Amino acid sequence: MTDAATSSPLVADDISPGAARRRILLRRLWRHRSFRIGAGIVLVIVILAAAAPLVTNGDPTAMSLRERFSPPSATHLFGTDNFGRDIFTRVLYGARISLWIGFASALLAAAGGAMVGMASAWFRTADGVIMRIMDALLAFPAILLAIGINAALGPQVSSVIIALAAAYVPRMARIVRASALVIRELDYVDAARVSGAGSGRIIFRHILPNCLAPLLVSFTFVFAYAILAEAALSFLGIGPPPPQPSWGNIIAEGRDYSVEAWWIMLFPGLAISLSALGINLLGDGLRDVLDPRLKIEA
Repeated sequence: MTDAATSSPLVADDISPGAARRRILLRRLWRHRSFRIGAGIVLVIVILAAAAPLVTNGDPTAMSLRERFSPPSATHLFGTDNFGRDIFTRVLYGARISLWIGFASALLAAAGGAMVGMASAWFRTADGVIMRIMDALLAFPAILLAIGINAALGPQVSSVIIALAAAYVPRMARIVRASALVIRELDYVDAARVSGAGSGRIIFRHILPNCLAPLLVSFTFVFAYAILAEAALSFLGIGPPPPQPSWGNIIAEGRDYSVEAWWIMLFPGLAISLSALGINLLGDGLRDVLDPRLKIEA
């Protein structure tokens, strides 16, 4: 009896409060239906993109003029295009570029938005100037701003990433600023300031970690928007240059054959729709679980 009584507190002490909170968070995420469905869709697409060399012929630019405009069949699951290139292969390899552009754009936008929003919330004298600049950028539709930046930098993958990231920084900045303005007035921030902590320590140790939840949710939605925006830019001819496949330029190449070879546009379009749906469902689940104002069953 004594051994059992004395061992139970030790077992409980092995689990830190942070680990317990992470377990509860993971349990809530797993029980959230939208999160599970979204995570499943995204995971399948990522696995297929990563395994593209194993499940395809390995060359998205290989041409076979004898098989041009072949409809979907056992040989070519998604058919072929006007150059006889296998659409299934191009869609899987295009997923690598489209997903990378979306992820990198959202990551840069989140990093830039966090820095701008935090600076605006903490340094009150600069708040007016910074947010007026963000408001001016928000006045332009994101796709138009991305078109202008990408046209100036030239059609390449890095230019598309920079253009889309710059277009979505203002949205991220406003979200971070709104959260930081509330957090900076809390008691523990005042206590850190009174104890002599500098601005950098307070921002990175106390304020920024508590802004990560809304920033993470916004990241998922910007990820989906960036995939759609990349497709729009590629459709307009200012995305990743051919023959490098992306979902957007596959659709652009098939627009002249939309009647007689409908599959060229259909399958990359479905890939874009499924990716955006999965990422948005993922974001909905994160928002519901991370928002303390919403009641989620543990």
